[in-house]
Amino acid sequence: MKSFKRPMTVTTGLALVMSLLAGCSSAGTSGTAANSSAPASPAASTAPAASTAATAAPAASPAAAKSAAPVSLVLNWFAEPEHGGNFAALAKGFYKDAGLDMTLTPGGPQVSSTQIVASGKAQFGMANGDDILVARQEGIPIVAIATSMQKSPQALIYHKDSGIKDFGDLVGHKVYVASTASFWQFIKKKYKLDAAQEMKYTGQLVNFVSDKTSVTQGYVTSEPFSLDQQNVAYETKLVADSGYNNYGGVYFTTEKMIAEHPDQVKAFVEATVKGWDYYKDHWEEINPAIQAKNPEMSLDMMKYSAQKEMEFAFGGDAAMKGTGVITKERWEELQKQLVDVGVLKSAEDINKVFTTQFLPKK
Repeated sequence: MKSFKRPMTVTTGLALVMSLLAGCSSAGTSGTAANSSAPASPAASTAPAASTAATAAPAASPAAAKSAAPVSLVLNWFAEPEHGGNFAALAKGFYKDAGLDMTLTPGGPQVSSTQIVASGKAQFGMANGDDILVARQEGIPIVAIATSMQKSPQALIYHKDSGIKDFGDLVGHKVYVASTASFWQFIKKKYKLDAAQEMKYTGQLVNFVSDKTSVTQGYVTSEPFSLDQQNVAYETKLVADSGYNNYGGVYFTTEKMIAEHPDQVKAFVEATVKGWDYYKDHWEEINPAIQAKNPEMSLDMMKYSAQKEMEFAFGGDAAMKGTGVITKERWEELQKQLVDVGVLKSAEDINKVFTTQFLPKK
């Protein structure tokens, strides 16, 4: 199940990064079968090291000049169809063709992609849009460069006979939600839900299933599949329907990486977008490669997720402006929403939060 974990503070997060890296790298050489040259650990090559490998070779050697730069992407959860574009780009050689020797490193409940990328142990990461804004407030100099989902699949899930029809009906119900979930702060304020019973979200469905009056956060691309398997009658309300305009699965890098290796950032974004465009029509081909890195997720569940996520990845602005697109208007709106509910102390120059310079031209 998805976790809506907020990034840790800079002090605690950076202290924990080194202890996390060993587990991340050993479990995370995703796509190794498709790319046997992928390094065993993203910690083996920081961004500066990757630059040295790519640029310090003698110009007289064509083979050396074309050597791929070792880079890594820290995913926002364990391997799943929500990362389909990245696995497609790896499996079909799009990263390799772009000059990148890519490693996909799985995330998880104890992995902070923002902290790992900030430490220089990985060059790219994935997080939700609001996580990036909060990370920047905490002094982490990361920048959004593209997104996998135009609209977040985050939702509130409730029992069909609970009497809930809209967000305002949540008063009096137990709501299993992460205390740091920014979307909940927005919904709680907008719909005056201070009297709602907030319960600790664990990432499991057992408490929700056993309590017919309860509500839980989840992703419409995953939790409903599990509930269907248990014959639980439920309904969902997308968080986006509350007006909370968050991006899901945003790709980011550091200000330093953009300044020193813009060619690698551009190569990453273009290959990733190409991968998503391929996955859109060939998800059945790519899903077995994802399952190889996450055997606990069945191909049936992956099929469900892949089909459900298409509207989130390729709808909205992407339909007209291209896969992966992000806009200033959306980032400004999201930042204002977070300031209004007190998640952010103040607004910053939004042009420092994201850039569209690396997105392919439509």
